[in-house]
Amino acid sequence: MQFFGGSEISPSPPAPTAAGNNAHMMYVFNRNGVCLLYREWNRPLWTLNAQQDHKLMFGLLFSLKSLTAKMDPTSAEKGNLGVPQLPGQGCSFHGFRTNTYKLSFMETPSGIKIILVTHPKTGDLRESLKYIYNLYVEYVVKNPLYTPGSPVRSDLFNTTLDQYVRGIG
Repeated sequence: MQFFGGSEISPSPPAPTAAGNNAHMMYVFNRNGVCLLYREWNRPLWTLNAQQDHKLMFGLLFSLKSLTAKMDPTSAEKGNLGVPQLPGQGCSFHGFRTNTYKLSFMETPSGIKIILVTHPKTGDLRESLKYIYNLYVEYVVKNPLYTPGSPVRSDLFNTTLDQYVRGIG
């Protein structure tokens, strides 16, 4: 049984072979933790129900943001661990990588959180997340029929998002 770099406990996924095989799933949360959008492309396993999965992901991000703010060596006022940070406050958290996946994260000034889970060998996705946010603004936020805080139900957005994400390499 190996713990560091071994493959016995959790084997590494196959290397990405073609466009479309790199993205597993994406979440969009509002500032209150409500999941506005969840998309799946290549998720190998489904282990939780959707509500539990969304709560777990939002809790993970909340905890990691709080931890990175608390550990920030440049901030004199660190606050208490677990206290919510305003968007842009504290040090930035952009993502992490394990041997089986990579999580990329972006938070906008309005508190929208975009999370993209991909193959671990996928490169830096900060620009891709910005592009996805711009798609969200163009096709969802600017839609006069969209009610802020409600789940995203735009076929045009979903189609454009699918095309873009399948091309991420």
